[in-house]
Amino acid sequence: MYIKDGKIIIRSAELSDTTTLSKWWADGKIMAHAGFPKGLKTDELKLVNRIKLQNEQSFPKNQLMIIELINKYSIGEMNYREQSMGVFEIGIKICDFKEQSKGYGAIAIKLMIKYLKNELKANKIVLDTNLNNVGTQRFYKRLGFKQTNTKKDCWTDQMGNLQGAVFFEMILW
Repeated sequence: MYIKDGKIIIRSAELSDTTTLSKWWADGKIMAHAGFPKGLKTDELKLVNRIKLQNEQSFPKNQLMIIELINKYSIGEMNYREQSMGVFEIGIKICDFKEQSKGYGAIAIKLMIKYLKNELKANKIVLDTNLNNVGTQRFYKRLGFKQTNTKKDCWTDQMGNLQGAVFFEMILW
């Protein structure tokens, strides 16, 4: 997968991205919003195998991607997973803090929606965020996602704190 816009590139993760992804996932500041304020310890061999497998398939049902600034460097990651026929869950993180709030996330999500609709025949996109992440909830609504559900105290973060989640969907016509 390779999608290029005027400012960013979204591409399939490659084996050379393993170190960057592991570093991002181990960083508690980057991962705190996802419930991992201590970061994640990544099994790099499993990550290598995941990337190898997805890159062997023409249209994998589960894809890990890198977001890059054109002619610069990697700034974040995205993923999608087919939940059921035509329904895809997506996720995104702009991991480089100095590149956040510059519109790259919106560009990336719009490009991903277009790709999933046109290439994989998606008819619905779903995603979720932490109940406390009000800014991201507003962001998803501005992009056209509709809030479908809220669950309080539905999971426990690494610190033992109960967390909630807000769920969104976008129907594609």
